Amino acid sequence: MSRILLSCGEASGDLYAGALVDALRRREPGVEVFGLGGDQFAKSGGRLVADYHRLSVTGLTEALSVVPRSLRTLRLLLDTAKKERPDAAVLIDFPDFNFRLMHRLRKRGIPVVYYISPQLWAWRSGRIKLMKRGATRVLPIFPFEEAIYQRQQIDVRFVGHPLIDLAKPQLSRDAFLKKLNLDPSKPVLALLPGSRTNELSRLAPVIVQAIPMIAARVPGVQFVVARAPNLDDGLYEGFGLSGVTIRIVNTQTDDVLNACDAVITASGTATVQTALYGKPMVVIYKLSPMTYRLGIHLAKVDKYAMVNLIAGDRIVVELIQDACTPDAVATEAVRLLSDDGYRRRMISDLEEVKRQLGGPGASDRAAEAVLDVVHSTHAS
Repeated sequence: MSRILLSCGEASGDLYAGALVDALRRREPGVEVFGLGGDQFAKSGGRLVADYHRLSVTGLTEALSVVPRSLRTLRLLLDTAKKERPDAAVLIDFPDFNFRLMHRLRKRGIPVVYYISPQLWAWRSGRIKLMKRGATRVLPIFPFEEAIYQRQQIDVRFVGHPLIDLAKPQLSRDAFLKKLNLDPSKPVLALLPGSRTNELSRLAPVIVQAIPMIAARVPGVQFVVARAPNLDDGLYEGFGLSGVTIRIVNTQTDDVLNACDAVITASGTATVQTALYGKPMVVIYKLSPMTYRLGIHLAKVDKYAMVNLIAGDRIVVELIQDACTPDAVATEAVRLLSDDGYRRRMISDLEEVKRQLGGPGASDRAAEAVLDVVHSTHAS
């Protein structure tokens, strides 16, 4: 029976971990997967050694606040690996933590498959040397990443994006809006303010201040907030506005995106998820001033939204740091809802982004690549 240690550290990674465990178990029903994850990982049959919640933050300075907890979790995973001797480890994104884990696992002779490889091409590109020393195999999800690893003679397999299979609404647009007591004939603006506490604490106030401005300029507009799991209720209190039609829904991002006409979204995986639904969007982001000043010098790209990086062009507006103001957010949201020509051009560009993400079956291809490493270990 194969034994695999897995480590993921945020909501998107947990989603991909759950899909990967499902795919592994379809191929090898007796496979045992354990490690760092969350609800989706556990739901699919993974055994939680540690929960990633309260480890996930954005930004260089923000990461300092979770260092003690991170080190305790790292020791726990390494102790578990020593005790249970996995055949391989699968690390999903979350590089600040997983790079440390990767090198310690390799020193113990445990092969490492890095799935959802970190954005080395965007910033801190020198980390590819660390990847070469630590990873047995890398499984990127964006097509342009494969050549980057090939140039470094790293074993790489492009598997495609798992969201292609996972982005599926549970209800039709009309049924979902009816459930929320919203009018399908009126415009719907989705609000995706982030999945981490520090992210939401900076973006929610900006969106909340933009909402009345949007409502004043778009007659009948309805707002739906897609709430991320395991975040404090207090982070969403600001959305309890009077005089506007607004709903907050839990863990139903796919239904929200399927039902909406446009989106205000935090940068990150949510932009790809929005692109898969072909919905026009404005991408917003704010970090602490110190993190931003440090990060801007390390960045190797002039675009930050994932959809823009995939497209190789600025196809959606990015409102980053000082540009992320309520007035700017409102102005762009109104344009997304009101300018038909602008909407059509963006939707067409997003279709091309979707095409580049590969076809269905990413989790299955990743599972095959992981088990290939596992079985190679058994053979040796």
